[in-house]
Amino acid sequence: MPHELDDVDIGIVTSLQQDGRKSFRQIARELNISTPTVQARYQRLLNIGLIKSVSPVIDSSNVIDGQKKQLQTCDCHESHDVDLKSGMSVTMKCDLCDGPIGDKPHVYKFANFERFFCCNTCKTQYKEKNKGRIQSIIEKDKEKN
Repeated sequence: MPHELDDVDIGIVTSLQQDGRKSFRQIARELNISTPTVQARYQRLLNIGLIKSVSPVIDSSNVIDGQKKQLQTCDCHESHDVDLKSGMSVTMKCDLCDGPIGDKPHVYKFANFERFFCCNTCKTQYKEKNKGRIQSIIEKDKEKN
């Protein structure tokens, strides 16, 4: 089941592409929405796999010339300036088997996480395989709140 992106999703991604150091509060002000909305939408974009990470972009021109050779670079990442449009959809893959998710995903929610599965069998196997880690995350979330 694809997740259709809307203007809020696009705004969050665009804002983070401009400066990944922005706080949720700053993004909320830019988009005229609440900070909890930005947090929830960001978490959803992480959970569905559209956002993999917010990472620094290193400007190697600032490294001393003699030391530039020591830098290990990688051309494996796609452009940071992806032009997303409202109405685009993100395909969702099962968090256990990586298979396609049909029209109705099987969702497992815990703490601030959502995991998506193609079937109840994958959902059950995921919970069993990761029960210790899931319990630890739930306990840490309870302590925080």
